[in-house]
Amino acid sequence: MSRRFLRILVPALLIAACRQAAPLPPKAVSLNNAGVEALARGDLETAGARFDLALEYNGRFLEALVNQGLVEMGRGNFSRARQLLTRARRLNPDVAQPHHALGVLAERESRPDRASRSYMEALRVDPGFAPARANLARLYFNAGRYERAALEYRRLVEVAPNEPLAVSGLIDSLLGLGRVAEADDLLAKAVERFPDNAELKLLEARRDLRQERFEKVLADLTPLAARSDETAVAALGWMATAELASGRPRLAIGAARRALSLVPDDSVATYVLAAALAQLGDKSAGAWRARARELMPGHPWLRNPAQARDAGSMADAPGDAR
Repeated sequence: MSRRFLRILVPALLIAACRQAAPLPPKAVSLNNAGVEALARGDLETAGARFDLALEYNGRFLEALVNQGLVEMGRGNFSRARQLLTRARRLNPDVAQPHHALGVLAERESRPDRASRSYMEALRVDPGFAPARANLARLYFNAGRYERAALEYRRLVEVAPNEPLAVSGLIDSLLGLGRVAEADDLLAKAVERFPDNAELKLLEARRDLRQERFEKVLADLTPLAARSDETAVAALGWMATAELASGRPRLAIGAARRALSLVPDDSVATYVLAAALAQLGDKSAGAWRARARELMPGHPWLRNPAQARDAGSMADAPGDAR
């Protein structure tokens, strides 16, 4: 899977499992809610068993149908997931969750066009349904439609003011539009509200890269780089960029290789590795540069490696989905 160049971290795909309180049989409701908890832990087998039992109590239990569809999606059974979700949508088209879940399914099938339509349908039913708003905004962002992304993220801030994802997405979209001062002002306010949020720490690092505060980037991102998830990959990529811009290509290579050990197609780490190897006269630099072109075609870094220090404000390369 390709990866977006300037990262916006989203908790998986916001799938929004459904809880129910009444008036269904109490046991069906408790099984569904317990299934939601298992699904949140990633325990698909337990979640699936609980949703199946809930549906035995009432086969028209919409929330359990949606949740079982999410389980089947997680198992890779897309055809079965679509059957369940379509049935749930038919039972009540005026509920947002089935539309949204069908959007998530479309994304899993690499159909962002269908996904966006499903998310918009969910929002037509319920404009305050935050998961669909977040996913729609992210699709606009990944397509390079930063104005639309910023608009959706502003709306998400209104419906989910306590969700850091909303403001980090808005900041990322403003950077994509080149509105750096506005983004930095919003970032400063967001960090005061959410001082421990990883996405905002990464945005701070990008700001510090623009301002050539490379040692601060390294110090601030080192704790995040110790993880083994998407956050660590992003942290290591920007740390490698800071080392490269500081004239330390060997250290840049080390950070870039650590990022690539976690995600082999990370575009930032791939580019930095190519540039650092080239500085050292390593013959393998050409192959890595070719790979960087595949991951972020036409990006300004490929024309002028010195621009690496400006990474924090660069818009995404066209067609790149990191």
